[in-house]
Amino acid sequence: MTTASSKAPTTSVKEILGQTASGLTIDIVESHIVDCPTTRRHKLSNTEIAQQSYVIVKVVLRNGSIGYGEASTLGGPRWAEESVESIKSVIDIYLAPAVISTDASAFERNALRMAAAATRNYSAKAAIESALYDAVGKSFDLPASALLGGAVRQSIEVIWALASGDPEQEIEEANSKLEQRLHRQFKIKLGFKSPEDDIRRLRRIVDALQGRASIIVDINQAWSEATALRFIPVLDEMGVRLIEQPLPANHVAAMARVAARSPIPIMVDEGAFTTADIARAGINAEGSVYSLKLVKSGGLMEMKRAAGVASSFGMELYGGCLIESGIGAAAHLAVFSTLPHLERGTEQFGPQILVQDLVCKGAEYRDFQVWCPSGPGLGITVDEEVLRQVSRSG
Repeated sequence: MTTASSKAPTTSVKEILGQTASGLTIDIVESHIVDCPTTRRHKLSNTEIAQQSYVIVKVVLRNGSIGYGEASTLGGPRWAEESVESIKSVIDIYLAPAVISTDASAFERNALRMAAAATRNYSAKAAIESALYDAVGKSFDLPASALLGGAVRQSIEVIWALASGDPEQEIEEANSKLEQRLHRQFKIKLGFKSPEDDIRRLRRIVDALQGRASIIVDINQAWSEATALRFIPVLDEMGVRLIEQPLPANHVAAMARVAARSPIPIMVDEGAFTTADIARAGINAEGSVYSLKLVKSGGLMEMKRAAGVASSFGMELYGGCLIESGIGAAAHLAVFSTLPHLERGTEQFGPQILVQDLVCKGAEYRDFQVWCPSGPGLGITVDEEVLRQVSRSG
């Protein structure tokens, strides 16, 4: 008589592993441009937007698992060299063919394949890698964070950007965020007017929020070394706690001199994309805080490496954003949730500034925190109807 426990398995471990590997084969990589209106105008020193455009990547694995990723830009090829039009072309012509028919879970190998197919193009690569983490996580019923080492936090203090240029509107907006317990840290964009005008606007906001919020400023490379040294003492007197990229990215020595003389910590953003850039910034002491972004690192794994390099030089970490939708925000948060240290919180507020987000389930905002999505993959449910509505035709 044969007992149930003594029956030979109908499928061997080798066969199961083979079936799993086959099921993870990438069969389809699609890209679509979408244009999403924002709730108000958003100004930087070199551009202004009333809608945010993305390239949405959809991957389909042989096992039927579907993953989504997102490439974000800001006002076209102004913040960096990529535009949604160039991103879609690079994905369709170069990057998708490099990974189709490969194992989606071979993240490092696929990153190398994409690196061989196209130089830089970091936002395009990050979109594909995000979609792969989403699809593979769903295949194994695991969150993407588990594939990145495991989460050490479920929520992160979240910062809101004030960037309309109208101080009265910005004060009203900040008061609303405070009352709703959504945000108590505000990053104010400077650099699109004269320094004197910027300071007057900033002082109006600081006075209105006195004692109820902390203030960061982002100058988006708009000042010279002399201007920075002139106005940083004024910022210090107003209680500003962090200054982001005051000088142009290529003014490396000047950034170091400003950082050495500033009583306020300086954050490096556009000044360092790659891990080699970060190492240079650390060696030169160009800033004591580093802003992490997928658009700079080119993928989830590489952004985690960027965090490690910055930390090794004693730089504190800030979770940056480029006004991502709920798709891009989830990819960032998957990484941020696994970092041993994220001293400066995150600015992943993008889904809140869109008239309609691209997900109907994703990150949640409450109690001054962004709560990382839970569930397999990126933990999001894409709103297919909204996606169709905002897709660019032609």
